[in-house]
Amino acid sequence: MDQNHRRILDELLYDYQHPVRDPLWKHIYVSPGIEKLFHSQEMQELSRIRQLGPTHLLYPGAVHTRLNHSLGVFHLSRLMIISMMKNDTLESCTPEGIRAFLAASLLHDLGHFPYTHSLKELPLDEHESLAGTIIDSSMEIKRIIRDSIKTDPEMTAAIIDLTRNDEGNRELAMYRSMLSGPLDPDKLDYLNRDAYFCGVPYGIQDIDYIISKLYWCSSSSCPGIEVSGIGALENLIFSKYLMYRYVYWHRTVRSATAMVKRAFYKGLFDGVLKAEDLYRLNDETLFSLCSAYEHPSFSLIYDLRNRKLYQCQAEIPYDPNNEAHRSLEDLGYRTRVEDELSKKASPDSLIIDLPEPISFELSVPVSIPNGDAPPAHVFTPEVVASMERGLRMIRVFSRPGEPLSRETVSELLE
Repeated sequence: MDQNHRRILDELLYDYQHPVRDPLWKHIYVSPGIEKLFHSQEMQELSRIRQLGPTHLLYPGAVHTRLNHSLGVFHLSRLMIISMMKNDTLESCTPEGIRAFLAASLLHDLGHFPYTHSLKELPLDEHESLAGTIIDSSMEIKRIIRDSIKTDPEMTAAIIDLTRNDEGNRELAMYRSMLSGPLDPDKLDYLNRDAYFCGVPYGIQDIDYIISKLYWCSSSSCPGIEVSGIGALENLIFSKYLMYRYVYWHRTVRSATAMVKRAFYKGLFDGVLKAEDLYRLNDETLFSLCSAYEHPSFSLIYDLRNRKLYQCQAEIPYDPNNEAHRSLEDLGYRTRVEDELSKKASPDSLIIDLPEPISFELSVPVSIPNGDAPPAHVFTPEVVASMERGLRMIRVFSRPGEPLSRETVSELLE
């Protein structure tokens, strides 16, 4: 370990002394600068946005916030850097770069607005781009990053917002790969945190062990894992599958997701709302926004708030070889079908839900005794494909008290 890396490691170990209590990771140690950043106005706004949106309607404990999660991602990012510093695998890095990476890990969700995951298909800016814009426009955040954390606000924003030109900066590219890659601290925190607050065992991981087995793979420009850590990685992937099956894509959560998506798509499509109206909101101001505008579909938001969820009338596994199923991938087409079939009952009486495509394949470099192996597929492609097929369902929901006819369901799904 060269002198520069030793200095960085000493800073990571000894400058982060203030403990912040966290129910999942217990004590999270922050530096004075990171503590100021955590207490900034923009960061504290994340305490008013639930991490899992409507999931608390199924699991009442799932009321943890994006602020909780952001602190956890910072914590795991610091531990990952320490681990890779100790095994001396990190490429050339600077103290300023490491500080920018840790600031970015805390700020990475700054652009999230309520129910972001419910609105993925809508024509909205990516939350990473919004986070970069917030950093650029906040005098408080830039001052803290520059004067207290002693690093560059522009580099911090660029680590989060991948649309910004990296200008061939290898150090910047390295931090981007760490924060948004197959073995990123975001995934390691949210799987554990979501499982903890939902009260389910599926997402719990041996995170300390996984982090201890990480190394920086220069040939692939991404974190890799020692061969002895493959079992822990397999457990991580399978846990993600179980969380999608029993939490994220549970039919109750999908009902709420579909209601939110339809309400805001109709509002945007009909010109009642603009995309920027949805940015910089929290859970409460989102409902206030619906109160300020008149639109029939916004009744879905009020039903959601009072837990008057639409009921699942039918579900069928998505078949990519079925032309009718493929057509439903288009949200605009799906909405037109909903509108047409709702004419047989009442407006907004029917909603079709189809989750976005998802992949569980995790290709990572594996360290073997004689060097790096090529990126390994932890599960075979056949196993991964089977997991994905079993999760993705087309569901048809209807307003409570307005069941659909068998003919209507058959018209949709066959």
